[in-house]
Amino acid sequence: MLKKITVQQLQLGMHLKEFCGSWMEHPFWRTGFVLNDPKDLASILASSIKEVWIDCDKGLDVPTGEASVSEAESDAEVEAALEQVVLERRNVTPLSTAQEIAHATKICSQGKRAVISMFEEARMGKTVDTGGAQKLVEEITDSVARNPSALISLARLKTVDDYTYMHSVAVCAMMVALAKQLKLDEQQTRVAGLAGLMHDLGKAMIPMEILNKPGKLTDAEFDIVKRHPSEGHRMLLTGTNVDPVVLDVCLHHHEKTDGSGYPEGLKDADISLFAKMGAVCDVYDAITSNRPYKPGWDPAESLRRMAEWAKGHFDMQVFQAFVKSMGIYPIGSLVRLSSGRLGVVVEQTGKSLTSPTVKVFFSTKSDMRIVPELVDLSRPGVTDKIISREDPAKWRFHDLNELWSGISA
Repeated sequence: MLKKITVQQLQLGMHLKEFCGSWMEHPFWRTGFVLNDPKDLASILASSIKEVWIDCDKGLDVPTGEASVSEAESDAEVEAALEQVVLERRNVTPLSTAQEIAHATKICSQGKRAVISMFEEARMGKTVDTGGAQKLVEEITDSVARNPSALISLARLKTVDDYTYMHSVAVCAMMVALAKQLKLDEQQTRVAGLAGLMHDLGKAMIPMEILNKPGKLTDAEFDIVKRHPSEGHRMLLTGTNVDPVVLDVCLHHHEKTDGSGYPEGLKDADISLFAKMGAVCDVYDAITSNRPYKPGWDPAESLRRMAEWAKGHFDMQVFQAFVKSMGIYPIGSLVRLSSGRLGVVVEQTGKSLTSPTVKVFFSTKSDMRIVPELVDLSRPGVTDKIISREDPAKWRFHDLNELWSGISA
């Protein structure tokens, strides 16, 4: 029997079913466990969460006479809340990239912690709980709905040590954005996000000295890395009610349309839409992120190179939809304008793939920095336009990420 109680009524030995409130407000990446650790209880009491659901069939009940709300008594309340959630999801108020980046920073922090916990539990042989990741996927989905670029761009700023964990958060966000671009329904979009979050679970079984090796992997080491799709698929099978799409993307996100991928060497028609989506998102985040053995490529350059690989590697329709979801010049791209100024892309306008909002900050004519200025290239009367992308490595602007994100290095 489920009961809703205040956090002050919580006792060790109670089975914590769910928190009442935003996933961002509580200190755990999942629920559905017996509260045994006094530190966990103290963390809940110190959070902003006021009420929780407990399962009295799996843990202690509240003492006789204490106030609580049973599941039956709250049916009307839950139904009204669900209706409100649906309404809010249909009417998500867009935020500027700057506003959404502030919120996305918190999601990235919580997301990293959640993925680290999932990997640690997988290493210990515990059953994988995809249900516990649903809240994170919902937060990421809402962020992408408000502003498709902010979280995806922010997640690219991961450190080398963070890569394995933040990669999962980034691919989740890109899968959601791509699903929306492909006009998949709400359920399919959430499942795509969950698949993106769980796709690299098998890397929990790869030694960190191989994952973080600063040089080229030996053939033997690469063979070990190539096991991660099968390992992740095996671990997911230990869970309950794991969606088939999640299993599929985990196992097949390294397949290529020409049959040269792994682990099964599937060809185009045998690879599902979701696995094809996973392949594109996985590669983009990998090549735009700093790795132990190389710095990440510029976003626009990465799309250009992926276009060269597309035939034989990616499904062309999926790749083209991905480009539309990211923009030809994704946030963070360094570009040259017809005026001779250099700028960094800070926001997609939604009006044209080639006319984003750019923060100009350097004059090539005078060869010096200028006062940063935001220029919406899609606005009527604006004659400046992008004439080329620029290689950040050539210009060595050390504050490039800070210019578009507002986050100090």
